[in-house]
Amino acid sequence: MSTSFKQGVLALEDGSVFYGRAFGAERTISGECVFNTSMTGYQEILTDPSYFGQVVTMTAVQIGNYGVNDEDAEDDMPRVSGFVVRELSPIVSNWRSHMSVDAYLKKYNIPGLDGVDTRAITKKLRVTGSMRCCLSTLGISGEEAVGIARTSRDMAGSDYVKFVSCKEPYPWRGDAPENHNAAYMPAGTTMNAPAIPVKKFRVAAFDYGAKHTIFRKLVRHGFEVWVFPATATAAQVREHRPDAVFLSNGPGDPAALPYIHKTVNGLLEEFPIFGICLGHQIITHAIGGTTFKLKFGHRGGNQPVKNIETGRVLITAQNHGFATDPKSIESKGAVVTEINLNDGTVEGLRHARLPVFSVQYHPEAAPGPNDADPLFVDFYRMVEARKAGKI
Repeated sequence: MSTSFKQGVLALEDGSVFYGRAFGAERTISGECVFNTSMTGYQEILTDPSYFGQVVTMTAVQIGNYGVNDEDAEDDMPRVSGFVVRELSPIVSNWRSHMSVDAYLKKYNIPGLDGVDTRAITKKLRVTGSMRCCLSTLGISGEEAVGIARTSRDMAGSDYVKFVSCKEPYPWRGDAPENHNAAYMPAGTTMNAPAIPVKKFRVAAFDYGAKHTIFRKLVRHGFEVWVFPATATAAQVREHRPDAVFLSNGPGDPAALPYIHKTVNGLLEEFPIFGICLGHQIITHAIGGTTFKLKFGHRGGNQPVKNIETGRVLITAQNHGFATDPKSIESKGAVVTEINLNDGTVEGLRHARLPVFSVQYHPEAAPGPNDADPLFVDFYRMVEARKAGKI
């Protein structure tokens, strides 16, 4: 890496200023500053639509050593507003790599900053909470950047789903045809895995900012996937005659989506439903519960979750800044099934009467551990039981 560099700045709304080396696009942006504790998978993080409107700080020290490729992207483009790292690797070395992180962010007009004390940023966010920020690679002063941060949009109350959802329904064809019938490998198995179910069920998958691997996992677990925009109505979903409904992850405040709450509420009595991340929070609101903003959220691939019904503990991948208020769903027909072992927040629920369940984490593991992969099997079996008239 050249010893010459252009200075960039990250400023937080509390007045904290961090200077470093600018990379990526030459631009000034604002957003919510958050941190991610994943050790790898930076491309999946960059392209996760749930990060729309956020500047992501990576706690792993070196980022970018294996470059970027077309296959591992979770969306058609990066969705973060900005990217902050301790050290951007000067070398890109991997046979699958197509370009560097620097070139990738330049291509999509996203600014980055390296050479900063990411431990200090992370500690500040953990103590103070996620904050609005400004990241600039245009050489503006720290004082100017602080002013931009303080006048930027707050995540609470923001509907960012409308910026990342698809516009029209479409059948998912993201996997190559030869992969549609690939052997399904449940978590923890390496040999003699059962083949993908022969019978496929049609699932209406709402795209609130879905990662592509979610749809790939649904296909590999026996589903024909039809993707619907966040604005689709219950009537539009019924027209496609699905066997089940899936609610995806996505960005922003779940309380700011009343049009989605109404749609899902209208589908609860008719279809088996599985929701993850924002989809979990949407179910919370659809049944009459509430959510609240976490201090600094859960973002990374090392979040411990305990199922309080079975006692089983999973290590999960997560990316969210809001959580379900458990007291708000006690009288709404829902049962809390899982909790976060770090802070006790709700990580899963099921409806006591209906074939509806959800988790706050990301079972598709992109990136992250595969502990929760069997949830897709649970969903398939629930739909199978419903079609057989057993539930």
